[in-house]
Amino acid sequence: MSASRDACRVNGQPADLVGINDRGLRYGDGVFETLAVVNHEPQLWTRHLERLETGCRRLGLPAPPRDHWHADVAALSLPRFATLRLTATRGEGGRGYAPPAAPQITTITQSGAMPDRPREWWHSGVAVRFCETRLAVQPALAGIKHLNRLEQVLARGEWTDPVVAEGLMESMDGRVMEATSSNLLIDRGDRLCAPATNDCGVEGIMQGWLLDRAATLGAVVERTPIRREDLWQAKGVMLVNSLIGLWPVHSLAGHPLPRSPWVNRLQDEIVQTGAALMPAVVEP
Repeated sequence: MSASRDACRVNGQPADLVGINDRGLRYGDGVFETLAVVNHEPQLWTRHLERLETGCRRLGLPAPPRDHWHADVAALSLPRFATLRLTATRGEGGRGYAPPAAPQITTITQSGAMPDRPREWWHSGVAVRFCETRLAVQPALAGIKHLNRLEQVLARGEWTDPVVAEGLMESMDGRVMEATSSNLLIDRGDRLCAPATNDCGVEGIMQGWLLDRAATLGAVVERTPIRREDLWQAKGVMLVNSLIGLWPVHSLAGHPLPRSPWVNRLQDEIVQTGAALMPAVVEP
């Protein structure tokens, strides 16, 4: 289903098409962010823009000015609850991989409907599996949300069972990095941990925000390498992203996992601030 023209803007104008020579289409040459819209406002806005700008710097792209995104969002007249995607590509550059010396950046600002997920996934938790598809180790791209998501596409294609909510992805050397479309928080009892993303994976926006909130509530937090044995020994495993907020994981690869006492505390933080599209936010 294509975006309606009042829900999408390309280069600051109402549109829903980009050129066939755009490097974002040809090579995945660009970055993007996906945000929750709550009460007509994009959530964790500054954090998302900071990661987008970091991604632009890594790829050698001129970052679109923040005023541009503000103007686009204002022009879209966002619904009360929705999703918002910001995309920046290197624009059109002709044939070949060599980037143009003076790229004309393409920007896309698009609002969309909320994802439809079972309500019990927030309350009872989700079933999760391991994926066979591995994540490449590439420090130049680690942490950012670049447009090439083929590893995630292949991993998500590994299962069709609707009971399984997510699949965990490991690096080539066996570190558990993230799920196909969400990030990890691990309760080790004495601390809350997230996978280190210095050479692989995406540094999650909701993940970082929740680590900061947990720290203010007295938790010791850290980013550190995570392996399968850490998950089996954990006091709880949680999946987080900017749309869902937080899901507790009740089973992994068919084995039950404990529920972390941090689940309710962190979900309460999300609900109180309206930071994600959790049922308690959307349908209080």
